[in-house]
Amino acid sequence: MNAEGIDTDNVRRGFDAVRIARLTFSTLGLGKSMQRAMRRWLRTRVRSLVLIALVGALPAFAPAQAHGRHEHKRIERTQVIALEHEWRQAVLSNDVSAMDRLLSDDYLGITSGGEVLTKAQQLDRMRERTLVITQLDTSETKIKLIGSIAIVTCLARVKGASEGGSIDGAYRYTRVYQRLPGGVWKVTNFEATPALRLHPAATLQ
Repeated sequence: MNAEGIDTDNVRRGFDAVRIARLTFSTLGLGKSMQRAMRRWLRTRVRSLVLIALVGALPAFAPAQAHGRHEHKRIERTQVIALEHEWRQAVLSNDVSAMDRLLSDDYLGITSGGEVLTKAQQLDRMRERTLVITQLDTSETKIKLIGSIAIVTCLARVKGASEGGSIDGAYRYTRVYQRLPGGVWKVTNFEATPALRLHPAATLQ
């Protein structure tokens, strides 16, 4: 059996049988019709042996494939977790350049007050310091991977200021990442939902 789990002994025996049969044909002087019949039988025999070898290899393929998928998911999850840390740091430091890199061009965000923001609008809010976050602690983080999409949900405890009003409350965050053809992950959607609003007038994005 080779590294791919294929029973090469069975395959080798099949081809050896063909060579032996050909030698037997030449020494016994069988008639042409008998030789054709024997060749048909041998071809069927070889195909059967090859099929048996391939089918026998399937159980060996399955664990390897499952391990590969698990490892791929683990790597993707690690990448998304790293991006979550980058996003949090960009928010706390009001880093417009970092946020620009994280958000996709077609990004849409929904604030806790229901306002829909494009990427340009979100970056403008940061430049103008319309929203300033001084504390952002997340917990209960869950990551769901579906193909090239990663959905992240978490509970965020937030403090800061928004348009002159103070923010001090808990929010449920939902962030959607998409892996682009080049392999880079971008935030395509975001939504903040109040979990416990202490200051109703404050709007968080």
